[in-house]
Amino acid sequence: MYTRFILVAVIVGALFGLGTFTFLYAKGWSYLTNDPSACANCHIMNEQYNGWMHSSHRQGIGCNDCHTPHDFFGKWYTKARNGFWHSYYFTTGNFHEPIQITEFSRKIVENACRDCHKDIVQAIDVNQHGGGRDVLCVRCHASVGHMH
Repeated sequence: MYTRFILVAVIVGALFGLGTFTFLYAKGWSYLTNDPSACANCHIMNEQYNGWMHSSHRQGIGCNDCHTPHDFFGKWYTKARNGFWHSYYFTTGNFHEPIQITEFSRKIVENACRDCHKDIVQAIDVNQHGGGRDVLCVRCHASVGHMH
């Protein structure tokens, strides 16, 4: 019984230590902020960050405004979910280059576009598409926030 407790303690300690090391090494605290430069902590995001720096959305619009839901729970759930998977893929090196948005994240971005530009989008949907969502904002405006 005592040996089993020691084994569990060692495993939990190792996982905690590894998680803490990874969080500190990857500047994990910076992802808890709303600072877009945090997204460029990882070299794979340099192109997107540089594109955002030259975009019209640079003035007052940050990564979280487009890439996380606007409600408290949704924002922090998405940040935790994406943080875990970004860390996993970066650590393992198992990611597609150039990086591509996931369906989960694409839906969030689409909803953010529609929320911020609701007057324009509603007029387009009603007049051009019969009130439906046939055309995605990011289909035609893929490089508005940052170049892809």
